[in-house]
Amino acid sequence: MRLRALTIAGAAALVALSGCVSNKKFAALQTEHEALKKDYNASQVALAESRANGKSLETLLAEAKANNEELKRNYASLQKSLDNSISQNTQGNVNISKLVDEINASNRYIKQLVEAKSKSDSLNLALTTNLTRSLDASELQEVNIKVLKGVVYISLADNMLFKSGSYDVNSRAMETLGKIAKIIKDYGDYDVLVEGNTDPVPINRTNIRNNWDLSALRASSIVQVLQNDFGINPSRLTAAGRGEFNPIADNSTEMGRQRNRRTEIIITPKLDQFLELIDKAPESSQN
Repeated sequence: MRLRALTIAGAAALVALSGCVSNKKFAALQTEHEALKKDYNASQVALAESRANGKSLETLLAEAKANNEELKRNYASLQKSLDNSISQNTQGNVNISKLVDEINASNRYIKQLVEAKSKSDSLNLALTTNLTRSLDASELQEVNIKVLKGVVYISLADNMLFKSGSYDVNSRAMETLGKIAKIIKDYGDYDVLVEGNTDPVPINRTNIRNNWDLSALRASSIVQVLQNDFGINPSRLTAAGRGEFNPIADNSTEMGRQRNRRTEIIITPKLDQFLELIDKAPESSQN
């Protein structure tokens, strides 16, 4: 504004003086006017540039501030991710360590079971072999021996042990029971379960109510023979009657009923040996 006023005043003075000043002075004044005009135009350009530059700086400053905030957010996010990663990695290492311990404990337990099974199978095989070798051909026809899941089953036909409908052990059975008793003595760490089994044909005896009674009485008779006649420790012996309810053959035929009338001597490792293994089982970690 000031430059514009000066320009107008100069022009007015130029007009006022044009009539009374010399041409030389007029030319000087005109030159000065042109110089002032150039200065004015230059100042206008400089002002415009200054304003333009001012806006650019404000824009750049705003962008810089925005970028700075974005960087801060990214840093915070990265820091959080890093903290989580460190925490998870530490927890992961702990979990991996626990898992490795559990796997090692499980492997040890499995090894114990394999060794126990191997020992049990070996003893059962030796027991079965020794017993089979000790029986003669006629006894083998009436005695069935098998090993199932580490347990030895000796099945004796009732017609070689008892008279029909009776639970008194006959003399013919004593020699065979003596051979079985010797094997039982040789394996003192084993328990012995004697099970009586019958067919479903009802029994007609005044002192025996039914097949439950008959099967239990026959098992008890064998147990007492093993104890009293062959010196087996009674703490190792158990007598049980299963009546007609554990058949191994079809009761619709005489041959099947004959097979079902049997006494089984079952030789197994003592229960506390299995419980000891169970107690050594690795416990699962509680998270």
